[in-house]
Amino acid sequence: MKKMRNILLTAVVVMTALTTWGNHPWLSRVYEYRPAPGQFVNTMPMCRVGEPTDSVLARCHTAICGYVDTVTQTIHGQTITRIDTVWAESMITLGGYGGYVVVGFDHPVVNMHTWDFEIWGNAFYSDLTSAGGSCEPGIVMVGVDTDGDGVPSDGDKWYELAGSDYNHSTTQHDYSITYYRPDEGKQRTPSRVNPFLNDTTYIRWTSNDVNPDSTSGFMSRNTYHNQPYWPLWLQDEESMTFAGTKLRCNAANYGDNGGSAYYVLSYFDWGYVDNLPNNPDHLPDVEGYNPGFKIDWAVDEHGNHVNLTHIDFIKVYNAVNQYCGWLGETSTEVAGGMDFHPDAVMPQTRPGDVNGDSEVNISDVNALLDMILSGASSPVADVNVDGEVNISDVNTVIDLILQ
Repeated sequence: MKKMRNILLTAVVVMTALTTWGNHPWLSRVYEYRPAPGQFVNTMPMCRVGEPTDSVLARCHTAICGYVDTVTQTIHGQTITRIDTVWAESMITLGGYGGYVVVGFDHPVVNMHTWDFEIWGNAFYSDLTSAGGSCEPGIVMVGVDTDGDGVPSDGDKWYELAGSDYNHSTTQHDYSITYYRPDEGKQRTPSRVNPFLNDTTYIRWTSNDVNPDSTSGFMSRNTYHNQPYWPLWLQDEESMTFAGTKLRCNAANYGDNGGSAYYVLSYFDWGYVDNLPNNPDHLPDVEGYNPGFKIDWAVDEHGNHVNLTHIDFIKVYNAVNQYCGWLGETSTEVAGGMDFHPDAVMPQTRPGDVNGDSEVNISDVNALLDMILSGASSPVADVNVDGEVNISDVNTVIDLILQ
């Protein structure tokens, strides 16, 4: 009888916890994974030739998405089952410049006008300098499910979170790079000066870099990683092209390290994944650690600030095209993520309430005119939902006021 009572109690506790549990605070979905070639590709996560894309996404999900587990304990003779948080098991690599992953939570991330969410990497500081260590910055894009289909698609809007170097003179916007699939059976070209590089002409690439010395090159292969660097599930693709914003190279050689160079990758001030060490307590804005990201940093394709009430999708891509000898290419790694305010209430908006004050009046007309004249944008500004923000939306707001 006592055993049956404990079983029933356990069931009640589990059901209560599950029914009262709010939104999960950690990443829960991987929509797309397309790494650029790199030394950890096909090992983080492990992949096989011809593996279906869905299987690869499932491996990514296991690596970087948290999940709910139940823990059963006996306290004073009474069996209690509670919900426990289990964090992501591993991490995934994005490969060279442009490689990306698109992820999401089980809910929209509400803009709280503070630190809204975090995406973890594996950055760490060097023993030689406090200016950096292993800092491999990835840019964050945020998406809004404009067409309402629940998945990232062509009908959705994407915005870059402008990090500390967005307006830096060395930052190149509208950068693109193309990698060409290598012949795995070709004769290798070892480096004459670096014994750790066994093929310096492994994967060819070309780009539209404004610097003529950086418009083409090769990704070398090193002795530490001899598996194919081209994604094994994409063997039918002869080339891969990526585009976005490119940050300046951040590596410096700090001298000899047992017969080889010692590279230190300096960190950027803020606003990038895998740029600063993760906060072990998962708290925002702690000195020396990655503080997280603010939705308020969002800008459109012209660099204009965008007012977003929430986001539905997150894209992270490697923002540096850089090769560091035996250390290999600079490759952003993603190790999970967290919404700092998972149970925040989505703000209610009325059609025409452009300034978000819960009323539709002449103030919204003025706010909309300011957006049009400044080139800024917001999803709520497209009042007539035709995909554009212009004088037609002003007329629609006026019609709503006169109703």
